[in-house]
Amino acid sequence: GLHKEINLFILPSMQALRTSSRVPSARPARKHTLQVSAIGGLFGGLQKAMGNSGPSKGWAPSTGNEPRKISKSGYDITPMTAQQREEAAAKLPKMSQYVCLQHGTERAFTGSTVNGFPHDNKQEGIYVAALGGLPLFTKEGKFESGTGWPSFWKPIDKEHLIEVTDTSIPMMPRTEVLDARAGSHLGHVFNDGPPPTFKRYCMNAAALKFIPKGEPLPEESRPVKEYWLYK
Repeated sequence: GLHKEINLFILPSMQALRTSSRVPSARPARKHTLQVSAIGGLFGGLQKAMGNSGPSKGWAPSTGNEPRKISKSGYDITPMTAQQREEAAAKLPKMSQYVCLQHGTERAFTGSTVNGFPHDNKQEGIYVAALGGLPLFTKEGKFESGTGWPSFWKPIDKEHLIEVTDTSIPMMPRTEVLDARAGSHLGHVFNDGPPPTFKRYCMNAAALKFIPKGEPLPEESRPVKEYWLYK
């Protein structure tokens, strides 16, 4: 019941707190912030476990009539229609649906991408959104935070992410991170990461898909051809 669910989130938080000192931040005073952030991520997922799967705050589905929107790096970030989003989400595993649509949080140190790569994957490649396939992060922007979730210090393009204020935990406002194309919940961003950005994009592995270096990108994860023709 509820006690069991709470334990599933509480227990890994203790391990996250014990390992938080491994974050390669240039500002040691942020250690306490990181510990609170780890707990916040866990309780945020628990509180939202029974949330709805409608549009996320800060994002709205396209009606299909809006002009196409292209990011500065050349990717299509036009919001999906409600039907496109629903059809794509139906193909995801239950955990990915829970994280992406219900703003859930996977247990620390247990997550894997939608295609089976572990949260602490160290291979070269690109991380795209599990829902919609928009490129989000690269291996070069990833670092070991010790929290048990994939952590990045910079995204591929800031336009691929939407940041909104999350007040689900009383007196602990956080910044939630959404995928610009699908509006799916990815995780949260904190100001206790390594230089030069000092950002820690704390993502759920279940909200991501990893494409190893050398493998072809699926069509939905490639730049828009027309963009490069006229750039």
